[in-house]
Amino acid sequence: LDTKKIAKGQDRRTTIMIRNIPNKYTQAMLLQEIDANFRGGYDFFYLPIDFKNRCNVGYAFINFIDFRRIVSFTREFHGQRWRNFNSEKVCAISYARIQGKASMISRFQNSSLMEKDGEYRPLLF
Repeated sequence: LDTKKIAKGQDRRTTIMIRNIPNKYTQAMLLQEIDANFRGGYDFFYLPIDFKNRCNVGYAFINFIDFRRIVSFTREFHGQRWRNFNSEKVCAISYARIQGKASMISRFQNSSLMEKDGEYRPLLF
């Protein structure tokens, strides 16, 4: 992920993967951290959960409405330690393999995830 290319409009991808999330983070906790400065700036969010252990699997996906928001998001989170749980994990931001809200919806719409409780499903905004 090259923030200089994004800022110049040379890379317009919108979906990122947030990695190295401490497993104790819930969807609500992670969204609270993200929403402090990015509320309304994204239209898709998904934090995969290990149903057996009832904790996240360490990564999440977020699709930004405007690709340029990735620059400030990366500045805030990439390379930083997480605020909760005194974790040693350091956040890493990269592009997701699947890009765009429509593609993410298509990927998950027929998934068994959609039969789970709301806290386990991908979120649309």
